Amino acid sequence: MSVEIRRGSSRFVEREPGRLSHHGFSFGPHFDPERLAFGPMVCHDDHLLGRGTGFEEHPHQGLEIITWVVSGTLVHRDGTGTAVELGAGECGVLSAGAGVRHSEIASDAGAARFVQVWLTPDDPNLAPAYARTSIAAAPGDGLVRVLGAGGPLTVGVARAALDVVRLAGGERVTLPAAAKVHAFLTTGALLRSSLAEPLSAGDAFCMTDASAYEVTAAVPTEMLVWTFA
Repeated sequence: MSVEIRRGSSRFVEREPGRLSHHGFSFGPHFDPERLAFGPMVCHDDHLLGRGTGFEEHPHQGLEIITWVVSGTLVHRDGTGTAVELGAGECGVLSAGAGVRHSEIASDAGAARFVQVWLTPDDPNLAPAYARTSIAAAPGDGLVRVLGAGGPLTVGVARAALDVVRLAGGERVTLPAAAKVHAFLTTGALLRSSLAEPLSAGDAFCMTDASAYEVTAAVPTEMLVWTFA
């Protein structure tokens, strides 16, 4: 098993009026040949939007776009006719397929924070589609499936899955074994382990040929765990 700890402080930072973005991979003018992709994951962004601000309508194609709202409310509109508000603990999947336009704006109620992942799909030419779900996950529930086999959402990447876990301070969870595992802390912190010094919000494990691995929360913590078989 090989493990890379990607610290939140090493992400590329982009500031625009009303928006703060942290890019986990090369994006736009930010280029690092060592951070182009992780399996089918080609983008991992952490966005904080001010009230009523965000990304106006723009195009995408050939991507699976997965959005997890950490806090606040995000207004999503797209060319499939979808117009929804996503709150904390909700996930949306936009399959851009052959091409679609969409916008993402924090509601007028206040700021919104969301994590967005782009995956390269198995078939980039399908008709665009959108789906959403709300996930109830609490300390003690372990890994709760969001998308992939057994989950309420599907994604156009075979053997890709996303789980969320919410831990109380001192609670443990076992990260799954898989060809590739990407585990990102949205909030909270993990205790020191054999793999790393303590991890905090914004940090991530990137594991290749991973065996099951146990981590312990130092404080109430939320993690998004991607597996690619």
